[in-house]
Amino acid sequence: MTCRNKHLRSPLSSSFTCRPGVLLLVLAAALSLGGCKRSDNETSAAAEPAVAYGGSMRMKSARLEAAAPPAATVSDQAQDAPLQRFLAVRQELNVEVPPEQLADAWGKVRDLCGTLQCELLSSSLLRETPQQPGNAMLEMRVAPADVDRLLGGLSGVARVVSQNTTSEDKTAEVIDVEARIRNRIEFRDSLRLMLRDTVTRRTMADLLAIQRTLSDTQAELDAIATQRKVLEQQTSKQHIQVQFTPARTLVQGGRGYNPMMRALREAGSVLAESVGVLITFLAAVLPWLLLVGLPLAWLVRLLWRRRRVKAA
Repeated sequence: MTCRNKHLRSPLSSSFTCRPGVLLLVLAAALSLGGCKRSDNETSAAAEPAVAYGGSMRMKSARLEAAAPPAATVSDQAQDAPLQRFLAVRQELNVEVPPEQLADAWGKVRDLCGTLQCELLSSSLLRETPQQPGNAMLEMRVAPADVDRLLGGLSGVARVVSQNTTSEDKTAEVIDVEARIRNRIEFRDSLRLMLRDTVTRRTMADLLAIQRTLSDTQAELDAIATQRKVLEQQTSKQHIQVQFTPARTLVQGGRGYNPMMRALREAGSVLAESVGVLITFLAAVLPWLLLVGLPLAWLVRLLWRRRRVKAA
């Protein structure tokens, strides 16, 4: 079949068969369209996972940002956190008890300290004598939780006359000591690592210098640790000092203080003291009367008799 029979075919088929160049152009266009569609599909397929991965990462980072507080908030919380304060509290009390109950009240408060979180530092008792009044003293360190119990027991056996409370802030000193302890520990550990290091070659002089520095550092660390223990004792417990004095009654029988009644009550003691002074004086003068007074009296009598005889 040739182009001569073109009247027997359709115009489109006749144009394709009679013009081979046109057919080639149509095939090339179809192939290029198919390749473009495949490349578009591959590009979209590759882009979808990327979009999904990017979206998931953005969502995860958004969740993390929402969960983690902002840096400014964290710093504000750190600044708003209250600083622990270390206070050395000291109480000084002066109490009065009847003279006959002084030793008993002192013993009861001392025994009460033994049942609490209380450390007895010192105690003294002086009983009343005719020459001097009695007094007693207790010095203790008491945990803050047991201070009220101790003061309650004290008020049950004595009358509180005066109470003085003072407090000293030891916060800066405690923070400084703790920082020095941490620095000394780190320095000591680094020196120990240097001594255990077998890779680096060091001379005997270097090793001895490291050992001396380690010993000095450990001694300094022990001294600082002792200082920290002292600060802990001062700040963890209250220092309480109680002074016991015998009560003196200034009112008798519902009346005010009367000097005349006091003089009458003390008349006996004054008379006894006067008699004692007289006895002491006689004991001091009597020997001189015997040694000097008698010979002198005999001599005077003798002279008087001679004068009387001459006159007669």
